[in-house]
Amino acid sequence: MARRPGTQRIGIADVATRAGVSHATVSRVMNGNFTVDPEIAARVRTAAAELNYQPNPVGRSLALGRTDTIGIVVPDLANPTFQAILRGLSMAAAQDGYRVLIADSSEVSSEEAILAGEARRRCDGVVLCAPRMSDAELEELAPSLHPMVLINRSTDAAQTPSLMVDYGLGIQELARHLVDLGHRKLAFLSGPERSASNAQRLVGLDKFRTDHPEIQLEILPGGSNFDSGHESAEAILASGATGILAFNDLVAMGLLSGLHERGVRVPEDMSITGFDDIPFARYTTPPLTTAAVPITELGDLAWRRMRELIQNKDAEAPRNTFQPQVEVRGSTGPAKA
Repeated sequence: MARRPGTQRIGIADVATRAGVSHATVSRVMNGNFTVDPEIAARVRTAAAELNYQPNPVGRSLALGRTDTIGIVVPDLANPTFQAILRGLSMAAAQDGYRVLIADSSEVSSEEAILAGEARRRCDGVVLCAPRMSDAELEELAPSLHPMVLINRSTDAAQTPSLMVDYGLGIQELARHLVDLGHRKLAFLSGPERSASNAQRLVGLDKFRTDHPEIQLEILPGGSNFDSGHESAEAILASGATGILAFNDLVAMGLLSGLHERGVRVPEDMSITGFDDIPFARYTTPPLTTAAVPITELGDLAWRRMRELIQNKDAEAPRNTFQPQVEVRGSTGPAKA
């Protein structure tokens, strides 16, 4: 006679006795094996429901050799860009029965390798989102993390898909937008020193300087969050620039706040641009001109690439590049005469 639910954990043996089948048959049905006769499988599921049987996730993982979990390492989960990528990844993975384990390195590059290794040991694969580690560190670490998908980085490691945004092109398009409005002195509030996307922006601005020698462009230290933008207001005013390129939308929003406190009108006195087009960008005062990145789609595609690798670890590793689109809003306007 089967044990009553609540007196002791119900196991496979109890379900097998109730359904009149072997332990192996119950295991195959619970693990989604479709080779079991449909009538027998239905009998097993009915018995499991009657006994309120709950499969042991640890035992199931050991039996299947997988955890049905993937990890993602991000540099700053407070940034809405990474939140949106995570949302896209989680929703897509959930449709295939996978969960997502999140690790936040808090912009400490030395923590990334440790977090990525721990995530990979606990999961079936890992997504590194905009890692801050050096190229050499990434190349050395990549083989031990396979299957791995990279967002906003690339590697020479085999079977490692990468999803890239062309930040260099995006920042040039924003700078050209400011020049078209008559701005002749620009400033760029740079991002974290070890950010690969910041390095791409700097390369793009070098090309912009070559193409527009008549335009003054100053690079100022910044950061990646609201506070760093707010704290940059004095340096921006001292630069004399009238067109400002912020590393991202959060920095631009912080700068908008700092300039407002000092009585600077945007865009009448100064034009500000962001980057990423996070959900709040259109609701600032004034609404923020920015370069839109398909961040939710990045997360969705990251899962699809990961699923391909989990199913076949020797699958091809494509590299996808997304082009930002400039969204012109109220934070930019004609330069003063």
